[in-house]
Amino acid sequence: MADMVKKATTPRKPRKASLGKKTNVTSISASYEQVAQLAHRFWAERGCEHGQDAEDWFRAERELLGMAS
Repeated sequence: MADMVKKATTPRKPRKASLGKKTNVTSISASYEQVAQLAHRFWAERGCEHGQDAEDWFRAERELLGMAS
């Protein structure tokens, strides 16, 4: 049987992302400043009581991302 010789392959070029195509993916984001301002408003509405800063922050994130229940 004849010896088989493997051909050397060149590496494939990476695919370029097409800038002209539109996707159906919607990106929703909120900036740090937006979340901070809304969390501060929630804190002020509660009478400036301390101890619930994390709850205010997460509530602000949910509100801004449209996931409030």
